[in-house]
Amino acid sequence: MVSLMSSSFFRLPPKGYRAVATYYAARAQHPQDQMQLPAQFFKRQTMFDPRLLAAIVMVLWASCYPLITLGLDDAPHLTFAALRAIIAGTVLITVAGLKHAPLPRTPAAWGWIILAGLSMTTFGYFGMFHAADFLSPGLATVIESLQPLLASLLAIVFLRERLGPAAWFGLVLGIIGVVLIAGPRIFAPGGASTALGIGFVVLATSGVAIGNIAIKMLSVEVDAAMAMGLQLLVGALPITFLALVTETPSAINWSPVFIISLLGLALPGTALAYWLWQTTLKSLDVSKAAAFSFLVPIIGVSLGAGFFGEPLTASVISGVIFAAIGVYLASRPRKSRSRSALTPPAS
Repeated sequence: MVSLMSSSFFRLPPKGYRAVATYYAARAQHPQDQMQLPAQFFKRQTMFDPRLLAAIVMVLWASCYPLITLGLDDAPHLTFAALRAIIAGTVLITVAGLKHAPLPRTPAAWGWIILAGLSMTTFGYFGMFHAADFLSPGLATVIESLQPLLASLLAIVFLRERLGPAAWFGLVLGIIGVVLIAGPRIFAPGGASTALGIGFVVLATSGVAIGNIAIKMLSVEVDAAMAMGLQLLVGALPITFLALVTETPSAINWSPVFIISLLGLALPGTALAYWLWQTTLKSLDVSKAAAFSFLVPIIGVSLGAGFFGEPLTASVISGVIFAAIGVYLASRPRKSRSRSALTPPAS
């Protein structure tokens, strides 16, 4: 007991101390549920607020389109994407190995990993790297933020998550913000190529939304670094095959700009971001976590204006404001009801 107290109890966040006492009181009253209560209780007792982690992930992901744009002149699209996935996956698997994390042990876990790899990495990267040919980095980043709506709908259908009226209103505000930012550019001269680029972004976004469901299913059963590393390597296989068949991988120009772009994408933009994302999904519903994608327009517009000369119009600024309010409404915790949060859900 002393060892337990010194090694794990005192690492809980401040609210954890009162909650521990509440948990043991509930277990004493409901001994038949003592195997279920720990998972329900400790689910949200993390060192960092999962909403903070989600915001950090969005900052990392928002940097991806600018980095892709910087590196595309030096490497073929699919070769670039495959290298990103392979490097990031290898780093995460190495981290998992150092932690002695076990491989997934059930066919269901492997099935979710394969689904996540094909959706998040294969389709996601295919769409993302091709979109960079048709869209400016800021606009591509903004369109990608439509992901929360699709993720929320999938979470409602497959995970039976529920959104309150305020959360739905936040999603609507976020979509309005995206339309205000992207709409004028879609209907401007050259909008046909913009529409094709948006199609590629939607493909990438759909892959990420589907992958979020798979990652949520893995978040408790498989170590975060192991799960994300495996899905990246699985998803890299089809991209690598297509690159070998349709491109010339040896045509890469290993310039300093390309190396910085590749490592920036693979390490903080992918390995770190994906690991933090699965950690976030352990404690946050998919619909609430995905709502933080509405932060991406703010970051994307700032990067586009600062580094690529994209204009900050009244429409863009209004869209950013709507998106920020949407994040707040869609991600804030729902008020607890009269039933105790320690009561296990019906199976």
